[in-house]
Amino acid sequence: MAEEALHSLDRKTLRERALVALRSAILSGHYRPGDHLGEVEIASRLSISRGTVREALRHLQQEGLVTPGMRGMLRVRSLSREQVHELFRVRGALEGLAVAEIVQSPKHANAVAELTAALDKLETGTGDLPEQIEADLSFHALLCELSGNSVLLDTWRHLEGPIRVVVMSAAGENRSTLMSAAHHRPIVDAIERGDAEGATAVLKEHMSAAVEVLTSAN
Repeated sequence: MAEEALHSLDRKTLRERALVALRSAILSGHYRPGDHLGEVEIASRLSISRGTVREALRHLQQEGLVTPGMRGMLRVRSLSREQVHELFRVRGALEGLAVAEIVQSPKHANAVAELTAALDKLETGTGDLPEQIEADLSFHALLCELSGNSVLLDTWRHLEGPIRVVVMSAAGENRSTLMSAAHHRPIVDAIERGDAEGATAVLKEHMSAAVEVLTSAN
């Protein structure tokens, strides 16, 4: 898989294609948290200029997937246990606000229908880890989007890169349980009942369980 993640590119939309290839290499585990991303090596592997690589890496830095390391070199972001706790506390607060606003929304019924459809995607996934992560984060992004609060959604999007790194770098089989439809269904059930307090409590438990699994696996 590692060799497939980085392959020679043609000259069409080079920066965008380099961005996709590098993001895929990070999320597939070809580059692990803490690994340095050498412009020369990457440029040679992709048969593109260092400038194009630099632009792609800057974009990944904005996404939160890479961060400055020693001597100014960029590296795949690595989070400590405490940073993971902080990340999920902030994430939980944002999504807790989202579920409260969905319950109070006049479009409540439509939101429940969309969230139920998102659960179906979690249920019918192939079991491939990147696909599971995508379906899981899509559910939570939808939760924020359905709140109708654009600032909330933008703030959550800023956390998405670090969340991906944490989930991808964690070992163990318990990650799949965290991303199952069954693990998410109580959130939707509480929203459907119009129970904002209950939905927030379930969401808090959901985040606590995720932190426990993701930090114990590291």
